[in-house]
Amino acid sequence: MKKTLRQVCAELNVSRRIIQGYEKAGLVAPSGKNKYGHLLYEEAEVERIRLIRFYQQLGFPLKEISHLLNAPASVKKAALQRQAEKLEAEHSQLQELIQQVKSYIAAL
Repeated sequence: MKKTLRQVCAELNVSRRIIQGYEKAGLVAPSGKNKYGHLLYEEAEVERIRLIRFYQQLGFPLKEISHLLNAPASVKKAALQRQAEKLEAEHSQLQELIQQVKSYIAAL
């Protein structure tokens, strides 16, 4: 079933501009228009947008996401492993910082 841009935005909780930005970057494309001129998206495109959002949440830039979307599984796996390691390091740094803040607060 095809969905309008408005329906896709509501389902994925994203703005029109985000999806339009993905279109401009060549990451997604509508499958057509309905009789009212509204852009329509197939379920595969909706899933692609969902995947792009996931990659963005992981910290990948759009340029790298563009390569990952069509990359073989081995390339995706390696990139995701590197990103997971990076996020774990950031998490450790944040945990350390939180402990420092708590210590500082306790000393006040």
